[in-house]
Amino acid sequence: MSVPELDLQRIKKWCVAETSPLHADELRVEADVTATAVTIVETRPPWDGSAGEWTRFPIARLRYTATTRQWTLYWRDRHLRFHRYDRVPATRHVQELLDVVADSGDPIFWG
Repeated sequence: MSVPELDLQRIKKWCVAETSPLHADELRVEADVTATAVTIVETRPPWDGSAGEWTRFPIARLRYTATTRQWTLYWRDRHLRFHRYDRVPATRHVQELLDVVADSGDPIFWG
C-alpha cells in the first residue's frame, strides 16, 4: 500500500501554503513522493540566473507505515541522512507532523 491519496493532497496543499507568492520565483517548498514516504524539499533557482534546474534541498521526511496507518517524522542531518524525530510520536494524522515542521520552533528543520 502506498501513501494515502488524501494525505498526499494535504501535504501538497501545505507545501503551496508554505511558499510565499511574493517569493515563489526565488524559493518554493515542494514534496518529493515515493511509495512510502514524502520528502519536503526547499527549491531554489540557479544562483547565476540561468535557466537551469532548480536545486532541491531536503528539509524533512514523512514516512507512512501501511500496517499501522501511521506517519512518522524524520529530520535531515548535515550529511543529508534522515533520522527519526523522536519529539513527536507517530500519528495517523499527517497534518500534526506538518504543523511540527512549520511551527515547532526547532531549527532542525528550517535552520
